[in-house]
Amino acid sequence: MDPDTFRSDIGVDVYWRRRMAALVGVLVVVAVVAWACSSSGPEDTSKVQAQLGGSPTPDPMVTVLPTVTVTPSPSPTTTPGAAKAAAGTKRPGDACESPDLVLNMQGQGDVYAPGNRPRFILTLVNIGKVMCTADVGPRAMEVRITSGSDRVWSSADCVSGETDDIRKLDRGIPYVREIEWDRRRSGGDCAAEPDAALAGTYVAVVRGPGLKSRRTVFHLR
Repeated sequence: MDPDTFRSDIGVDVYWRRRMAALVGVLVVVAVVAWACSSSGPEDTSKVQAQLGGSPTPDPMVTVLPTVTVTPSPSPTTTPGAAKAAAGTKRPGDACESPDLVLNMQGQGDVYAPGNRPRFILTLVNIGKVMCTADVGPRAMEVRITSGSDRVWSSADCVSGETDDIRKLDRGIPYVREIEWDRRRSGGDCAAEPDAALAGTYVAVVRGPGLKSRRTVFHLR
């Protein structure tokens, strides 16, 4: 540079002030342009593009996201069968139902000589899932002996006092009772002396509410 450059009439300080003013002007223009770019959001861009006849460019993140449909879960309902099953659930100690019981009776002999009394073993078994109760009294569980169409004897005849006999029946554990017949008829006048049964063939059966055992055949001599 010519050493006489700064010796002109302008002066050194005037020269540097002009240079600083020009630099500040450039910085102001750059700041205005940056502010204008940052203040225009996606909405402004969309408006400009709409005015120009174009369509806004879709956000690639929105494009790849799947559409999710929310279906409300159905409220739980109780079917009539389930309600009936729940209502019919057995609890320990409830009265036994006939489908849960097995009733049987077995004779101790086939032929009884004169003076020998016929004996029978009666069993009642609970095959249900829980313990239940049953009346095994002489009227609730009647032992009946017949000969042909003749009703000869019944355990329910001429019974006095308390006749109920409620027992707890655990699953699979039989209630056992022995029945002995005195070879006399029953029924009619309970105060009178009953007649003796005649020699012949007889059939014994035990009955309960909704229950009946197999027949036991025996003979009196």
